[in-house]
Amino acid sequence: MGCGNLFFTLVVTLSAALITYNILISANASLNQQFPDPSHSQSSSSSSSVSRKNGLISSTKIISVDPIIKMPHDKYLSANNNNKKKKRLFHTAVTSSDSVYNTWQCRIMYYWFKKFRDQPGSEMGGFTRILHSGKSDPFMDEIPTFVAQPLPSGMDQGYIVLNRPWAFVQWLQQADIKEDYILMAEPDHIIVKPIPNLSRDGLGAAFPFFYIEPKKYESLLRKFFPDEKGPITNIDPIGNSPVIVGKEALKKIAPTWMNVSLAMKKDPETDKAFGWVLEMYAYAVSSALHDVHNILYKEFMIQPPWDTEIGKAYIIHYTYGCDYDLKGKLTYGKIGEWRFDKRSYDNKWPPRNLPLPPPGVPDSVVTLVKMVNEATANIPNWGS
Repeated sequence: MGCGNLFFTLVVTLSAALITYNILISANASLNQQFPDPSHSQSSSSSSSVSRKNGLISSTKIISVDPIIKMPHDKYLSANNNNKKKKRLFHTAVTSSDSVYNTWQCRIMYYWFKKFRDQPGSEMGGFTRILHSGKSDPFMDEIPTFVAQPLPSGMDQGYIVLNRPWAFVQWLQQADIKEDYILMAEPDHIIVKPIPNLSRDGLGAAFPFFYIEPKKYESLLRKFFPDEKGPITNIDPIGNSPVIVGKEALKKIAPTWMNVSLAMKKDPETDKAFGWVLEMYAYAVSSALHDVHNILYKEFMIQPPWDTEIGKAYIIHYTYGCDYDLKGKLTYGKIGEWRFDKRSYDNKWPPRNLPLPPPGVPDSVVTLVKMVNEATANIPNWGS
C-alpha cells in the first residue's frame, strides 16, 4: 500500500507541474501572431497616436487585425472605406423675429442652404428657423420652423437680440434634433459652397471677430468669468455665429449664455461698453465657462465690403453696407451712387433683379448681389 500511495503522489505531482508549466507558457506567450493586415503592419494591438499641429491635439486611431480570428481582406477594406465616408452631420439653426427684415433674409439664406446641402463635401444636415415671435407666420411651410416664446415684455430692454439665447434654450429642450452637431447661423448669411463639419476633437469651430477683445475688457469680464476659471484669454474672440459645436455641449452652454446675456444687460457699465455686441461677448464667456474651446477659422466667412474676394470662405455675411461711386470706388460712411445695404429694406422686401455694381467693385460684392438676385428670382411669391 505504501508503494501505491507513493506512485499516486508522484503522478499527481507531475500532472500539477505539467499543468502549471502550460499555464505559465500560455500567459507569457505574445498574442502578436503577426497576422498580415492590408498594409502589412506587424502591429496586432489597438493603440492611438497623438499629434500636435498648430497648437491643437489630434488623436489618430490605429486599426489592428484581430489576433485570433483574421478579418477577411475585402471586408476590412469595406469597413475602412465606410468609416472614411461616414459624415458628421450638423443641423443649421437660424434665429429670427417675424419682421419683414428678418424674414426676407431667412428666405434667401434657406434657398442657398438647399442648393448646397447635398453637394459633395457637405456635412449639412437639417435646417431650422427658430422663430422667437411666439406665433406662426405665413412661411412655416416654406422654411422648417420652430416657434419659440419671446422673453417677457420689457426684459430685453429694447435689445431684441437677447431673445436669441432664450430661443435656443427652448429649441434645444423641446425639439427632436437628429444631428450630433449644430451650426448656429444668422439670417444675413449666404452659403457660397458646401460646408463640412469644421469642429474637431471636442473643439467647436468659430469665426474670430476682430472687435471681440476679451483682454481689453478684462476688468468687466471678470464680473462674469471669475479668476479661478483661468486667464481671460480662455475666452475666445467669437460670437455665437457662425459656430459649429456639439449638440450636447450647446445644451449646457445655452442656459448660461441666456443668463450671462441678461446679467450683462443689467450691468450699466458692461452694457455701455459692449453695446450691440453684448450678446456675442456673453456667448464667448459662456462657452469658456463650460470649457468648450474653439478652433478659429478666419475663412469661415467673409464680410463685404472689407473682404474683397470669396477665396476659401463658406459664408458671405452682409452685415455692412456696400456703397460705391460709379467708378467702383468705396465710399463707406457716405451713401454711394450705387449701394447695397440690408438696412435699406428693414420694412420692405428687396425688389427682384437688383442692379449689379459698377465696374471695379470687388468680386465679393458682385457675388453677393448676384446670389441675392438668383434667390429672389426663384423663390415663389417673393415680396408677399
